[in-house]
Amino acid sequence: MALDRRWPLALARGAVPVALGLLLWVAMAGGEQERQQMLKGRPGADAESFADRRRQNELIMAALREAAETDDNVANRAVPWRK
Repeated sequence: MALDRRWPLALARGAVPVALGLLLWVAMAGGEQERQQMLKGRPGADAESFADRRRQNELIMAALREAAETDDNVANRAVPWRK
């Protein structure tokens, strides 16, 4: 008979941390839409800025790829893509 009383108590003790974690997750996820809207309104979030950053990243990756493929010291070489 003591076993009959222990199960509900054990289940309740196990459910409290799960419920607390779920409440904290809901509280944190609630502001996600507002954060996304705020990020969309920031300067540099338009398609042109993304294209510029993408092109710059491609140039950097090309320079890194070239540096990885050669044994020369490319740090002292004049790089054509430097601003």
